Amino acid sequence: MKVLEFQELGVADRLRLSFEGTFNPNADLQAELEPLFHALEVHAGEWMPDIVEGKRRRKYSRAAVWKALEEERDESSTTIGLYRTKAPALDMTLRLWFPPLPQRLHVWIAVQPMSFFTDTESCREFVDMVRTWAGRYPLTYAMANSLSDDQMSGAPDFGRDERTSRRDGFDKIYEVCWLNVFGPKLVETVGRERMLSTPAHRVEELPNGSILLVTWPTAADFSSDEARVAQARAHVHLRPDLEFDTVLRTLRERSAALAPVEPNFHPELAPLLSRVVDRSPIHERQRKIAEFNAFRPPAPEEWLPVALPSDVENPERVLSYYGNLSESLVAALHTQVPSIMVETPEFLSDLDFYFWRENFPERYKRELIDEHTAPALGAYLGGMLVRRLGGRWVLRQKLEESQVRVGKRVWLPFLRAHRYMQSRQSLLDYSLTQLFREAERHRG
Repeated sequence: MKVLEFQELGVADRLRLSFEGTFNPNADLQAELEPLFHALEVHAGEWMPDIVEGKRRRKYSRAAVWKALEEERDESSTTIGLYRTKAPALDMTLRLWFPPLPQRLHVWIAVQPMSFFTDTESCREFVDMVRTWAGRYPLTYAMANSLSDDQMSGAPDFGRDERTSRRDGFDKIYEVCWLNVFGPKLVETVGRERMLSTPAHRVEELPNGSILLVTWPTAADFSSDEARVAQARAHVHLRPDLEFDTVLRTLRERSAALAPVEPNFHPELAPLLSRVVDRSPIHERQRKIAEFNAFRPPAPEEWLPVALPSDVENPERVLSYYGNLSESLVAALHTQVPSIMVETPEFLSDLDFYFWRENFPERYKRELIDEHTAPALGAYLGGMLVRRLGGRWVLRQKLEESQVRVGKRVWLPFLRAHRYMQSRQSLLDYSLTQLFREAERHRG
């Protein structure tokens, strides 16, 4: 059974919930958690988990949940994951801490894509689920928001930022999200009457003294100007020390940074650049797309109109050495980059991305790169020019002068590999893919 990975949905934003409450560790654990899972089953709807993961993966059921919690329990905690096998994608974690540690219950939920929450009914169900949890498990603070917007806010990541949440007791409102539940302590700090009079879509006092606040009817519209105005009004109402115009200007700047940008990448590098974008933090992706739209790598200069004459005495020995270099690259990377065994032009994008993802030029010792990796890449690239484009080696004693004649040009694969391996940026400026495609166009 295959769990739907977030990457399969591309660069879509997601709605993330961070909920931290307490529970009774002396009660029967199943009875204590029954309200949590009942509310999940009632309100989740289309994003309901169908997988429970502990020591192994099981189809979702209450029995599977209890089994996973039991399997993962150690002296002080237990953690399980809940997921979906189809869209909308779900990544959910439940973690419990037991005495002698302070008893805590953490739930993290991410539902992707964010656009799923354009529907008011889906949003209402989500809020009602959190409301039920907040009424049952006393909390300090809970929030749900766009992950990309949350990343841009600079606010502490409550529940994950232990230094801030524990040191300060989270007794200050750093950010007003789409959905907020303020615990009794925070309510009293701000002032109960002030909090209850907040201009917002929904403000509700819970029986345990917490207050639930929703700024706008739909979570997916968080970046619209109307939603930003509502968010700013709620924030400055709860934080009178802040200025409305300043808060609103900051929110609008965040919306502008998140506005979709249509990719228009260099055609030969588009497969590589698209994957680089996907590795960027969600809130930086639109800026990265715009940056790559303007990026045009320099035209390959690693070629000559006329070949330098061969100056090696034993060509067979040199070609055997190149073959050994190429085979060493395949042996080293066949697990990380399986397509190296196929040796198609498309594979070179996989190779380019692997070295970029690993930040290879800057993570590994220069001696290793210059003496082993770059020569192996040059031999492999040259071999591809021979095998795929009908090229012919023109060998030189100096490695970076060795050439492959393709059509009317002779190419310098070792020189290209040396330039390629200088920095992470050079992996894009001097990609192996681009040189191969250029040679392919000029083979005549």
